[in-house]
Amino acid sequence: MSSIKSCFSTHEVQNQPSPLPSLNSWLSDQPLRESVGLNGGAWAGEQLARHGALVGGEMMEQGDLANRHRPVLRTFDRHGRRIDDVEFHPAYHDLMGQAMRSEVHSFSWRHEDQPGAHVVRAALMYLNSQPDAGTGCPLTMTHAAIPTLRHSPTLAEQWIPRLTANEYDPRTLPADQKTACTMGMGMTEKQGGSDVRSNTSRAMRQADGSHEIVGHKFFFSAPMCDAHLVLAQADGGLSCFLMPRVLPDGSLNAVRIQRLKDKLGDWSNASSEVEFQGATAHLVGAEGRGVPTIIEMVKLTRLDCMLGSSAQMRQALVQALHHTSQRKAFGRLLLDQPLMRNVLADLALESEAAVALSMRVARAVDAAPRDAHEAALARIATAVGKYWICKRAPAFVNEAQECLGGIGYVEENILPRLYRQAPLNSIWEGSGNVQCLDVLRALQKDPEVREALFAELQGARGANQAYDRHLQWLKDSFDDLGTLELRSRLVVERAALALQAATLLKAGQGEIADAFCQARLGGEQGLAYGTLAPRAPLKSLIDRAMPGV
Repeated sequence: MSSIKSCFSTHEVQNQPSPLPSLNSWLSDQPLRESVGLNGGAWAGEQLARHGALVGGEMMEQGDLANRHRPVLRTFDRHGRRIDDVEFHPAYHDLMGQAMRSEVHSFSWRHEDQPGAHVVRAALMYLNSQPDAGTGCPLTMTHAAIPTLRHSPTLAEQWIPRLTANEYDPRTLPADQKTACTMGMGMTEKQGGSDVRSNTSRAMRQADGSHEIVGHKFFFSAPMCDAHLVLAQADGGLSCFLMPRVLPDGSLNAVRIQRLKDKLGDWSNASSEVEFQGATAHLVGAEGRGVPTIIEMVKLTRLDCMLGSSAQMRQALVQALHHTSQRKAFGRLLLDQPLMRNVLADLALESEAAVALSMRVARAVDAAPRDAHEAALARIATAVGKYWICKRAPAFVNEAQECLGGIGYVEENILPRLYRQAPLNSIWEGSGNVQCLDVLRALQKDPEVREALFAELQGARGANQAYDRHLQWLKDSFDDLGTLELRSRLVVERAALALQAATLLKAGQGEIADAFCQARLGGEQGLAYGTLAPRAPLKSLIDRAMPGV
């Protein structure tokens, strides 16, 4: 027999960064703290700091585990009874519990009387999306369901206390026996996708006032939620319904899970195809008004798409900054090399603009019930921001991977997961074309929407010449109605850039705002990240983005 002698060491491990230590993702994120403060949410700093410590600490490991061990569909029990159960790894339940105790799903409604509540909740969602994005699906739908349920006072009285309770109860029980509930959504069908008016699921009114639904959903998000808001055709047209998972007698509703989707990413979350085989449901809002009723929910879920993509950018940037601040190449730290500094500063600039616009939209949502201008601005800025920020995320994460080199492509770190996740928010709740068409509809149906948009943009006029030229181009483009739909992607993109620039200019960070205007509006930058002009404030951008540990 022969053996390898232990004295022959092949190498020493050198020049490898140490693992990213636990950090407080709130306290270490200067642009986030500033944006929340500027938009009226500073009063909840202690709660944000508490959740930030969890997010940058134990939840990172739980996020990894929840994504490595995907949900599994258990259609039948050992005795052949239909159970339609989705089994999750314990880490998923831990993530949900921590998020709900921190009010990620409920802060807006539990503190509704205090201005800035939606801004704080947006910051909680932004933080919570960094260690794991999959739990964001049930959390955002539970949060966003509240305005829709208010269209039916009886259902609202029953369900809103359950949905805003700060506990997590995954048990399969009737809703009135649980300590807290979650809400999902089912809108799209095989034949229609985003064209929900082509849905064929049928709702038949029963003697007790409920409805029985027969049909299917091709995407039924988070099937283990306690209820779902769904669209189906009633006698009066397409209508919105609340469909509980478990009926009051303890039996499962007639919602049959056909399979779980095998997705590119979003692995910790279960997405499913279902059939309704006479499922019990309750009308929400007026019959025939399903789209206007559920759009109250979609307004908020689209904001969460912006927040989720912004959060993925931030986490990718944190990983890149941590790596390059320790790794050497060609005799110097990567962080100190001019070309790498350009890349990192450009990523920092994009991240800062994304979080600034997201929090500005959250302020508009917050003020909408009290302020007509903010309500109109929220109507258009949500679609504009959702289109652009979600479009930017995949290329952003890929650039961060390049900062790490080969190990940025290896599953032992979070970046491959972020890259798989990054395209989702541009698809979920309406793809890019849907957002652009929604912007056009808003402009055509409500003149106040256009007035609100340009009033917001006009407030930054005179602060930067490139911005002023861009604003004039945007006004001229909106006036040219003949080909506006054909050009709408370009126009919406430039509207998003204008909103980001205006938000940064008004924030008082003149150096950062000017850099954004020159790079994104002034024609001084190439198509890739890392092409900022030599005079750009690279050090300031990197210093502001650097996570303090």
